[in-house]
Amino acid sequence: MIKAIIFDLDNTLINLLKLKQMAVEHAVAAMIDAGLDFSKKEIMDAIDQVYKEKGIEYQHVFDDVLLKLIKKIDYKILSAGVTAYRKVKAAYLDTYPGVIPTLIKLIKRGYKLGIISDAPKLQMWTRLCDIRLQHFFDFVISAEDTEKKPGELPFKKALDVTGLKPGEIMMVGDSLTRDVVGAKRMGMISVLAKYGEEQGVVGVDRVEKADVKPDYVINKFEDLLNLV
Repeated sequence: MIKAIIFDLDNTLINLLKLKQMAVEHAVAAMIDAGLDFSKKEIMDAIDQVYKEKGIEYQHVFDDVLLKLIKKIDYKILSAGVTAYRKVKAAYLDTYPGVIPTLIKLIKRGYKLGIISDAPKLQMWTRLCDIRLQHFFDFVISAEDTEKKPGELPFKKALDVTGLKPGEIMMVGDSLTRDVVGAKRMGMISVLAKYGEEQGVVGVDRVEKADVKPDYVINKFEDLLNLV
């Protein structure tokens, strides 16, 4: 019997990849307008390379791109890009459809809810506050608390926090190689959030290969209610 449900955050509760794509494109346009004399494709390719080298959460991508393209940081151009990026992020960061009412129903049904995320702790909590979900969860585990998925430590911590058996916990996430592999390794029930897949997003290689199948697949968040 399921007693707790754990969620990944990015691209499970919030559509971060689509948001990041929009924000980056607006930032590029702003930097070109501020005097960066390169084509959109050249700048996007440079951004993509930085994200692939340093990770999608890297906070100084535009600095690195300027150093790569013009060998210095032009603060007029940098500020234009950062400001445009932040405006788009603030305007469009939101949950997937159905997330909040579904979480409320799960809470009313008595399930413990938690998050296991690879995002840095500050960014994770900032996003939760931005989407008004900071009070919905009984526990939140970041990579800084343990390690990144699919390592065993975040899942073991969830077992310790809840005091439950693995078979009493369901893990919901968009990544086959991180969420599903990590959950099944611990004996938890795994759910792949198929709606969280995004292709062609800057800095992200979404091609995943893993010899594992999730216990369930959902195509929209509220489908979760049919599984518990």
